[in-house]
Amino acid sequence: MIEQTEMVVTKWQMNPSEKAVDIKNVTNHTTLEVMRKRNAIKKGIACRLTCRFMLADVPVLDYSAEHSYVIDLDEVIDRTELANMIRNSFAQFNEKFEFRKLGTLLHDEGLVPLDENNLDLDSILPLLV
Repeated sequence: MIEQTEMVVTKWQMNPSEKAVDIKNVTNHTTLEVMRKRNAIKKGIACRLTCRFMLADVPVLDYSAEHSYVIDLDEVIDRTELANMIRNSFAQFNEKFEFRKLGTLLHDEGLVPLDENNLDLDSILPLLV
């Protein structure tokens, strides 16, 4: 059985600008960090997603959130299941962003979609053995 903890926002830091921000020139980049978790009866991974919105070389927003997957020791996770877990993590990360961005200068902005071609699933799978 795979259980998932709630996605918790750990950082939401808007950096006010001295001048008006031309929002159409704001870019963002999201990173994923994965850490192994294990005890005597369960295994799992902790996922932290971090996104930084930039205007040229000035940060506009730093946003991070994390959660975990807790898995029975005898459960075998394959590449497909792992990819689904990461997609789900990004979807929850995006959902939190969509709610929190309301009332900010980023209210019309969205996260760059997850590029699954850049995911190195083969380096994450050993964490779940």
